[in-house]
Amino acid sequence: MPDGKIKYQFTGISWRYPSPGGWYFISLPPEISAEIRSLFKSEEQGWGRLQVTASIGKTEWQTAIWFDLKRETYLLPLKATIRKKESIGTGMEVDVVIRV
Repeated sequence: MPDGKIKYQFTGISWRYPSPGGWYFISLPPEISAEIRSLFKSEEQGWGRLQVTASIGKTEWQTAIWFDLKRETYLLPLKATIRKKESIGTGMEVDVVIRV
């Protein structure tokens, strides 16, 4: 933990929110979400938003994960630029690293 952040690695499936212009996400595994929430809930901003550094493949970016009460897990949004750089389509298995 050289940068002072906790590192989480996981594989998730990319999915698209079912609405016109819907965002793309990867849901964090429930056990990782539970640990992050127990450690960092006090640092969440509005709507369960938590600042993180994410990386997929060779792409690293500053973003936020959002806690979804219905799914009881955090969601990592995938902007079009990230999906293009890493050739991510809907339903793909993706290896992710986040640092909180």
